[in-house]
Amino acid sequence: MIDLNADLGEGFGRWTLTEDEALLGVVTSANVACGFHAGDPSTMRRVCESAARRGVRIGAQVSYRDLAGFGRRAMDVPRSELADEISYQLGALDLFARAAGAEVGYLKPHGALYNRVVHDEQQAGAVVDALLAFRRAAGRGLPVLGLPGSALLAAAEAAGLPVVAEAFADRAYTPGGTLLPRTEPGAVLHDQDQVVARAVRMAGDGEVVAVDGSVIPVRARSLCLHGDTPGAAALAVRVREALLAAGVGVGAFV
Repeated sequence: MIDLNADLGEGFGRWTLTEDEALLGVVTSANVACGFHAGDPSTMRRVCESAARRGVRIGAQVSYRDLAGFGRRAMDVPRSELADEISYQLGALDLFARAAGAEVGYLKPHGALYNRVVHDEQQAGAVVDALLAFRRAAGRGLPVLGLPGSALLAAAEAAGLPVVAEAFADRAYTPGGTLLPRTEPGAVLHDQDQVVARAVRMAGDGEVVAVDGSVIPVRARSLCLHGDTPGAAALAVRVREALLAAGVGVGAFV
């Protein structure tokens, strides 16, 4: 069984990037942009309402405060300030989710923050600080999605929070199991047949071929399908159908 998550709500005002409605018909978890790298209040509300109607789990995709750079620029933010900014994003989405009759079910960092907390213990600690603040306020702890072996998942586990390891079928991996930076050639895979095959191998065999040709283990409970790539919804359908054909169940993580 594997969860399929996608980045949704990545627009602002009249500008839209993701095929939200089409993807919500395929995925089991929706990473909703919370306004700092993309998204605005009305978009957040609409995605939460649609996800709630379809029974798709709502997740807070939090980011550095970087609308101009789509959250993909490295930023040095003090731990306490970053924790406050993540709490702010999480709280906003939680209101829209509850108003739609659902709730925020997990948190996932976006872009540069996601990659930073793989190694940076202070930045990872800021994410966990925000999650602990949410637990004190809401009376429940949220799972956090992240890269297997990351500082973020280690810090979350140490704090008694649930963790969910995820993998990326359309991203290149280094031999060390991290994502190849987007600044490197070939970091994002565009061949749909290749992406589908990698998804099945990740979910079924728990492994992926790294950029140097080595085979590395991938322990993932959730598979990310990027919502901002051309033809994302059609590719998501192909991935889901291929997983089911290979005997891999598709469903939200517990």
